[in-house]
Amino acid sequence: MSDLILHHYPTSPFAEKVRLILGHKQLAWKSVFIPMVMPKPDLTALTGGYRKTPVLQIGADIYCDTALICDVLEQLAPTPTLYPEAIQGAARIVAQWADSALFTASMAYNFQPAGVAQVFAGVPAEGVQAFVADRTAMRSGAARMASSDATGTYKSYLRRIASMLHGQDFLFGPQPCVADFAVYHPLWFTHERTPALAGILEATPQVQGWMARMKAIGHGTIGKCSAEEALQTAHSSTPVAVQAEVFQDEHGIALGNLVVIASDNFGLEPTQGELVAATASRYSLRRSDERAGTVHVHFPRVGFTLKKVSP
Repeated sequence: MSDLILHHYPTSPFAEKVRLILGHKQLAWKSVFIPMVMPKPDLTALTGGYRKTPVLQIGADIYCDTALICDVLEQLAPTPTLYPEAIQGAARIVAQWADSALFTASMAYNFQPAGVAQVFAGVPAEGVQAFVADRTAMRSGAARMASSDATGTYKSYLRRIASMLHGQDFLFGPQPCVADFAVYHPLWFTHERTPALAGILEATPQVQGWMARMKAIGHGTIGKCSAEEALQTAHSSTPVAVQAEVFQDEHGIALGNLVVIASDNFGLEPTQGELVAATASRYSLRRSDERAGTVHVHFPRVGFTLKKVSP
């Protein structure tokens, strides 16, 4: 198997979700740091446009969105599982809630003035302005939740998480599952990046204890890799053959067509390529880039739109 290469930056909450899963599965991986804001020319040479963090690269296969990355890591290292059979559906639903509703409320809470001052301590004014402009563009004009509304919502969510932890170490039992990693990363940002606001966690000591257990998992074995080395790896590799026989058509678009895939709600930059697979859970595009060579870029179905490119 080719090396696992994670394209991320240290303060990314969603990257922390994947870093901890790599640690949970005791996997070795290589780290490529990417910019927090656009442009990200080395990353988009691999993805064709997708810019959100993190992205997992395995040879010439590029995996976008942490929901899909979780599935890929589960296939590579089934033990310990992220999806215990008895709770798989519930765990996936909680993870999706955490990656959307919980994340939205927590980040609106975290980016109050006291939190902003800590996140951007020492950053020049132009750097702050670039970040704000970048994230505003990612929201495509949608308003951020008011901090007062976010505070009440976040407190309610923390109480619900505490209820799930009653009498057990993790959300669904004695071992962490995908829901734990998804719920943890927004709270991690509050605790680690905006400690001035972390007092909100004190009302739920069950959550604080669980967070300590999650943090103790660690990040696995990390090696360094430059962006150029990652691009060379993609260029010298061949994408893994896709399972075209499990084609599931919901759009009336046949394999081999030129299509565009984009997120349906945040970070809408599109990726264009040839549709080479559409399974029950993911899409795969073949695309070529001068620097990356021929790659397959993979997306989950949930949270993404698929459209045919007009001739």
